[in-house]
Amino acid sequence: MSAPLIRAVDVSKRFARTPDLAERTAIAMGAMKPPATVHALDGVNLTVAKGEVVGLAGESGCGKSTLGRVLAGLMPPSDGRVEWMGKSITQLSQAETRRMRLATQIIFQDPMSSLNPRLRVQDIIGEAPVFHGLVKRRHLRDRVAELLQLVGLDPDHASRYPHQFSGGQRQRIGIARALAVNPDLLICDESIAALDVSIQAQMLNLFMRLRRELDLTIVFISHDLSVIRHISDRVVVMYLGRVVEQAETEILFGAPAHPYTRALLDEVAHIDRRRRRFAPVEGEIPSPVAPPPGCHFNPRCRRAQPRCAAEVPALREIAAGRRAACHFAEDQLKETVPEQGEEPCVSTS
Repeated sequence: MSAPLIRAVDVSKRFARTPDLAERTAIAMGAMKPPATVHALDGVNLTVAKGEVVGLAGESGCGKSTLGRVLAGLMPPSDGRVEWMGKSITQLSQAETRRMRLATQIIFQDPMSSLNPRLRVQDIIGEAPVFHGLVKRRHLRDRVAELLQLVGLDPDHASRYPHQFSGGQRQRIGIARALAVNPDLLICDESIAALDVSIQAQMLNLFMRLRRELDLTIVFISHDLSVIRHISDRVVVMYLGRVVEQAETEILFGAPAHPYTRALLDEVAHIDRRRRRFAPVEGEIPSPVAPPPGCHFNPRCRRAQPRCAAEVPALREIAAGRRAACHFAEDQLKETVPEQGEEPCVSTS
């Protein structure tokens, strides 16, 4: 693995509403409780090497999107730090910060809400490179046409508005906008989840082609493990604000070491499992306002022991190239036997 392009070190993120004057007075008098604090991220460590595709997986509410926004610099961490090419982003010079912001682009889930409906496509794509001096205005039309062709759109449609395109085409416009500033890192936040299944496959192929042609680094956020497996070099599984397991894609899918990862994989449909009855992970994900003590997964874990509720498991190396945050990860590995010839359906629903 090459040197890290971006790294999260003990990153935590909490959201709390600031009470107004009347509420502060009521709190001081004991007539009101302080506003609840949402623990979105809890001591996350993540390293992304240049040129790799890292898949962030987990149920809704596990903190994937928040981590993506922290990495992109859209919100600061409450604790910990984010490093860009080995240097904390809080210590970057103004020029270095500008370069980091341009080099890290995020693609959102809903293309319609992330594109300005009052701007034409040529302005949506061309605004940022012109503003930052990357393209002269007289060369903008050619640059926009080049980007539209790169993402599979007709350059003659540059004068249209977002509502005149389909959902898949709008997402391609969002990708072109991100590529317009020559980024090194793309953070794809559920960027194909809102599309039809047939269009999702096309978008996956587009991301893989762009990675090869432009030497991009990608953090691909998705709740769909079959999509993660298809596109990622390495998978990071999150649960309630914590990383519970990370490993190379085929290693993790072949023998998961954390009970939560095992439960998620059991839900993935397989061609040779048509008669199997599928069941979701037992219980509901706890509230991030009051996460359970110890291992956050222990209330839903079939293997839970008293130690799990009392002691937070460290994310530790359990084998070469893989880490897990479970007190009994080694036992889980011994019991996991990969099923021969088993391939999950690439269902991007």
